[in-house]
Formats: sequence, structure tokens, C-alpha cells
Amino acid sequence: MPIEILMPALSPTMESGNLAKWLVKEGDTVSSGDVIAEIETDKATMEVEAVDEGTVGKLVVAEGSTDVPVNQVIALLLEEGEDALALEGAGSAPKPAPAAAKKEGDLGVEPDTGSVGPSPVTGNPADVNGKGAQGDRVFASPLARRIAKDKGIDISRLTGSGPKGRIVKRDVDAVGEFAGHPDTKPKVSAAAPAAAPAPAAAPKAAPQPSMSDAAIRQIFAEGSFEEVTHDSMRKVIARRLTESKSTIPHFYLTVDCDLDALLALRQQINAAAPTDKDGKPAYKVSVNDMIIKAQALALKAVPDANATWTETAMLKHKSADVGVAVAIPGGLITPVVRDADKKTLSTIANEMKDFAKRARERKLMPEEYQGGSTAISNLGMFGIKDFSAVINPPHATILAVGTGEQRPVVKDGELKIATVMTVTLSTDHRAVDGALGAELIGAFKRLIENPMAMLV
Repeated sequence: MPIEILMPALSPTMESGNLAKWLVKEGDTVSSGDVIAEIETDKATMEVEAVDEGTVGKLVVAEGSTDVPVNQVIALLLEEGEDALALEGAGSAPKPAPAAAKKEGDLGVEPDTGSVGPSPVTGNPADVNGKGAQGDRVFASPLARRIAKDKGIDISRLTGSGPKGRIVKRDVDAVGEFAGHPDTKPKVSAAAPAAAPAPAAAPKAAPQPSMSDAAIRQIFAEGSFEEVTHDSMRKVIARRLTESKSTIPHFYLTVDCDLDALLALRQQINAAAPTDKDGKPAYKVSVNDMIIKAQALALKAVPDANATWTETAMLKHKSADVGVAVAIPGGLITPVVRDADKKTLSTIANEMKDFAKRARERKLMPEEYQGGSTAISNLGMFGIKDFSAVINPPHATILAVGTGEQRPVVKDGELKIATVMTVTLSTDHRAVDGALGAELIGAFKRLIENPMAMLV
């Protein structure tokens, strides 16, 4: 029977993707680990690996197809001894989502299989050793092999819980703690993709528009507008922000921060940067980099505000992971600076430079823009004085940063000129009460106005 290759779920919120490019053609022989296609999501373009080996019998979905649902058959592989007759009737209908699909926004999608969350290995016939019923060969995903090798684990001794008893990442993880490998390649196995995200258990329905699309179009004169179809990114942004404003009780706290001391310290830090043989500095710290550091340290100083609301419990985060909104063509993406409180300003600067570059090229991996416990949206570079940002679930806070500008201020009873930046903290009132939010933004303000505290 032909092996079905399905449209994988490349992130927990992915419902469909675009099949940008086939890297194989019908009749080609592929092996486990071969890159066979490029899939576009709302955030990135990712390569897809074959898990099984065989001959490409049929490319079910054409190159360039858009909005291909997760779990739909996109190609068929012929196993050894099979011919074209085996393709009749195969791959004609999308696969149903597995019953154990997680709710949208839940984490736990494994990059190597797309399988949702770790699950115990049971005693049913499908749960066989990775050697399987086909001899002594160990069947394992490429990522599982890499992780096992790095951890010094004999993969042949593991029991596989993937398709046909294949060893996947969760099986290797079960041997010991694994917090994320820096060497993991940006590839996803094509077999056994995760279920399409199920809707939240009881979300509040988004308010319906008062006018239909057709009625809106009729308001404007024919030929007076150009119609641009929503792409995947714009649809996800619209859905998530509608969800945020419909379900999260926002409240806002605003303070002004004196930037003069921070600007002076930034100048000293950049002046001290070592240079290479061409005179290029090793780093260039921006005001935004220092804001990231200050927000992370503020979360550590006020740990109760470093939280996420769920219906059953408050999730108190142990690390200060700060998402930073980056504008890209057609929308925005929020890469996450992990453990920002522990990183030097130069490290944060170089990490953000890399994130911004790869974000605009849509080359960020899901693990680089998912998660985090807070976010920063900085429109100061556009001359915006102050604004209120919309919380990005599952965060409980987001900091909106305005421009630094010279303003008259009163210091020690005298009128003086200072560089002042207005920031507004949007807060989920379910997780962070007013006094707690005020404590958090107060800690941030103190760090900005006494920036040497970020270096000790």
C-alpha cells in the first residue's frame, strides 16, 4: 500500500499552508531525511523531510497550491515492489485530525514529526521497538537520531511511539531532560503531522461584522479600489488579535522615563566595542536592546507579574523570555529573546539583528517566535509619542514604547530639558492586578533611568 505524505502542522496554530515548491518529481527515489518540499506558513518557509523511503508515485498537490489543509495527502510513495496500480484510489481524501488534537495556542508540537505532545507508549501492536517488523534496521526520524547521538543514547534500545513504531523526538526526550538543541536543523518530517489545531474549549465568539463583505463593497464606487486577498499571515493576525480583544480584559499603565543616563551609557558601550580587521564593530547596542534587558530584569524583580492566565491555574514562568515585535512585509512577527535577563546587552543586540534579518526573509523557526511571557512593541522609531498595544496571547503583558524626545521637565524645583520616553504597559487583568502592574512598570522605569543596574 502506498505511503501517504501529509501536509504537516509546522506550528501549533497552523491550519493550512502553501506548497511553495516540490524538490522531487514523480519517479524519484527518496530516502529518510531527504528534503522533498518547501512549505510556506503565515510566518516562515520551511523544508520538509521524508521519513520513509520509496519511489515518488504521485504528487497529489501541485506546486504553488495555497491553503492546503493540515493532514491532507500531498504525495504518495511507492514501497519496494509496488507499481502504479497501487496508486488507484489512494490519497483521494484528506485525513481526519487525530482525536487528541490540542487546543490552538497549546505548545508541544514536535519539530521532527509534528506530533502533538509526549504520550506514553502502550502495549498495543503498533507500539513496537524501533527495529520494527522489517528486520534489524532502526526506524527513527532524523531529528530523533541527531538528539540521541548528541545525548549519547543508543537509539536501537528505544521503543518507538511514532507511525509504524518509528522512534521520534519524544521517545528520545523520555530518556532524560532535553531543553532544546542548538543544532536542530529547520526541517520537519512529512509523516504523521500534528492534528489541525482545535478551537479553544469555550472561547467567546468574535463579534460578527455589521455588514457583509458584499455590502461593504457596494458602498464604494466600482473601480475605485483594488482588492488584495488576505494571505495566511494577515488571517492569523486578524484572528489572534480579535481573540485577544474579545477575551482578555486589558488595562493600561503609562509612565514617562528619563533617557539621558541610558543614552550616555549606550554611547560608552558602543564606543568600547572591539572591531575586526575591517573596522566593523563586534556589536552595536540600540535603545531597544536596553529596553528588552530592562523589561526582562523587571519581570525577575516582580516575579508574580511573569505569569500566564489559564482557566485552571496561573502559570508562573521561571525565565524572562521577551518577545519583540518585528515589522515585516504584510504583517509582523514576534521573535523571542530567551533568558534576556541573563544575557549581555551585546548578546541581545546581535541576537535581535539576526532575528530581524531572518524574520524579513521568513526564515525564523516556530520555536524562535512561539512562547515567551511578555512582549515589546516599539514604534518610537516612527516618531510615535505613545500608544497602547494589544496583548499577544498567551502573554499577560505587552510594553508599548514611544519615541524619545526632548521635553521640559521639573528637576529639584527647576525647569530643565530632558530626553523623555513614554511607555504604556497593557496588562491582562486576570493575571496581573493594578498594583502588581504598577510595580512591574515601576521596576522597568527605575532600570531605564538607572541603567548601570543592568550591567551588575
